[in-house]
Amino acid sequence: MNKQDLLKDYKKQEDKILLAQVLDKIEFVQGKGKLEYTDFLDMYQISLVESFLKKNKFENYKLYGGYKEAERKILIIYPDKYDETMLEKNYPKMLKVIRVKLPEEEHGKYSHRNYLGGIVKLGLKREKVGDILVSDDGADIIVIADFTEILKKELPSLTRFENSKIEIMKLVDLRKKEIKIENIKIIVPSLRLDNIVSDLARTSRSKASQIIAQERVFINGQNETKVSKQIKLHDIITIRGKGRFIIKEFEGTTRSGRQVIVVEKYV
Repeated sequence: MNKQDLLKDYKKQEDKILLAQVLDKIEFVQGKGKLEYTDFLDMYQISLVESFLKKNKFENYKLYGGYKEAERKILIIYPDKYDETMLEKNYPKMLKVIRVKLPEEEHGKYSHRNYLGGIVKLGLKREKVGDILVSDDGADIIVIADFTEILKKELPSLTRFENSKIEIMKLVDLRKKEIKIENIKIIVPSLRLDNIVSDLARTSRSKASQIIAQERVFINGQNETKVSKQIKLHDIITIRGKGRFIIKEFEGTTRSGRQVIVVEKYV
């Protein structure tokens, strides 16, 4: 395996570092016959890694975040002898859940930003933390298994959580967030991505172009930076920091020729 040849087409240093780490894990797995996995990857990293592995025809991998709809996921590299059942048996060894149970008087007080902000404030590594599933009475935080004791110990040092009950839970006990969908309509000049993002993110077209250039937009799980990309029926569009949307129906055009689109928005 010639790493330099495999990485020569990637310009960004952080991309090369991540992909080199993936190649190191592949070498280890192929040499030792043991399973390996990364820390949590964000949506851009997932798109990058999956594209890289497919391009190089490597099939023995799994992206997993603790539940089906997870946005942040770990990359699991496994030897040929592993099947899906063997992988599933290893999930509890890789990931656990930190449950924050708020006192009754603080129910509904904190958002995803409050929990993530607390973790960052403590100086803890973001890549050790997956999705944070917030409910009225607290949150379930998916974490790398060997990180759970540290997080359980440090969270109560934050004023906002000093009266909360912090528990380590098994992955099977994860309280999945109920997915709510709202139908909205947008009217755009064309099906170009920048037009769609502008309406969905409620911003100007120039700002939408910046969001796309910042690699914050994903179509069907793949990062997209081309502003002129044409959107199709049933495309799933994720805008980091703004939400996830499904193109549900093309309802027709207005008298001025603008497109009317029905969109399902995850809320």
